[in-house]
Amino acid sequence: MNRKLLLTVIGVALVSGALPLATYLTFTKSSKKTSEQVLDGANYYAKTVGLNGGILPDLTQASQMSINSVVHVTTKVVSTTFQRDLFQEFFYGPGAGGKEYKQFGSGAGSGVIISSEGYIVTNNHVIENASEIQVILNDNSEYTAKIIGADPSTDLAVLKIDGASNLVPMKFGNSDNLKIGEWVLAVGNPFNLTSTVTAGIVSAKARNINLLSERNDKNVVPIESFIQTDAAVNPGNSGGALVNTVGELVGINTAIASQTGAYSGYSFAIPVDLVEKVVKDLIDYGLVQRAYLGVQISAITQDLKEKENLPNLRGVYINSVVDGGTADKSGFKTGDVILKVGVKEVNSPAQLQEEIGKQRPGDKVVITVRKRNGDEVTLDVVLRNKDGNTDLLSKTEIAKNFALGATFVELTAKEKKDLNISYGVKIKTLSAGKLKTLGMTEGTVITKVNNDPVESVDEISEKLNGVNKGILLEIVTPSGSREYKGFGL
Repeated sequence: MNRKLLLTVIGVALVSGALPLATYLTFTKSSKKTSEQVLDGANYYAKTVGLNGGILPDLTQASQMSINSVVHVTTKVVSTTFQRDLFQEFFYGPGAGGKEYKQFGSGAGSGVIISSEGYIVTNNHVIENASEIQVILNDNSEYTAKIIGADPSTDLAVLKIDGASNLVPMKFGNSDNLKIGEWVLAVGNPFNLTSTVTAGIVSAKARNINLLSERNDKNVVPIESFIQTDAAVNPGNSGGALVNTVGELVGINTAIASQTGAYSGYSFAIPVDLVEKVVKDLIDYGLVQRAYLGVQISAITQDLKEKENLPNLRGVYINSVVDGGTADKSGFKTGDVILKVGVKEVNSPAQLQEEIGKQRPGDKVVITVRKRNGDEVTLDVVLRNKDGNTDLLSKTEIAKNFALGATFVELTAKEKKDLNISYGVKIKTLSAGKLKTLGMTEGTVITKVNNDPVESVDEISEKLNGVNKGILLEIVTPSGSREYKGFGL
């Protein structure tokens, strides 16, 4: 091969090699530019849309504001039975020679600090039947708590701890202002994992899942108007906080919808507007000053609309009116439809119960009603208590008549005759406390305290509040059987 031909071959080879190299370098540069553009776009989206109140809100501040206000609540439960010694009783009288037998258990849940004085709100079912309650703060300090009051109707209870400094109370928000689809946090202690935060959205409001009616006896009138969310809530979260995106308390987590006992999609919280009223009553009085409208109500379904010839599905239908109650004295009639309480529309029994549940006896509310003839009228309503009057119980009266978690009422002559007894007082209401841990129920009659007959409410309150040793109670159950219950204080 001559010199000229050789140079030609080398030149062609160099050109052939250079073309792919140039193409590669050009493509690489273009790809790098495209990748940088994609990354820049993603970062811009995350910074401007995702984290600044757009599709994905920044929940870090709300989380930090909440975790120091949520506490871990642990309980010890002691169930006591009293075994009679019939031989000793024959010679020495009722209760002689008997022995107490105790069974021990434990439980756990969450609570929310609501004041710098040490008040904590939790669920009634978290502390129900507890003989000892411990509260563990987020800094791991531990305190013994006492029950200030409990309300089975709303599943709420208030505890108090003393001696804690630098408590961080959570600010109350407004549950009425919550919107479907709004982001919320659930803060609590699931499975004893302290300071756990989960997030979800409000998926429904004013839910009634018949939870409280299943938990309680027939004498408890449940008030269920839950906030439903898809924030993960598990055993141990009960009593913890439902928090909005600015760190305000909007609900108390109380239940999950599950076939297994573990979270499977939905959880339920008591709205804070109702919590605030119940908590204030429990702190101020020791029990809830509850107002009643005095009606039997139903949701308006398509079937009811057609049956009663109603113009639409709005409101809550009145099935009947209680004689002498609030509604009866305010002009409500069977067949009326309640449309509003104040300016708030009510379209389910749960919504109506929630609005009335925020009130006290003696409060005045304006209720909009559609009468049977189709006219819409506004009625000025003065709410009454269960006994049909507007009186609030004073702290003195409550302290006098409230002992060991119970209130009492004196027996009528007929009740004494039916039970074949000449003295005793009846348990009227029962909440968390010593008597409930013994398995007592509303309607149980206490005839003796430490073998001393009791004949009046004043007498039994004085005896139960005044003792500082063990107590032996002679009781007569609603079925008429005579039994003995004993416990140590």
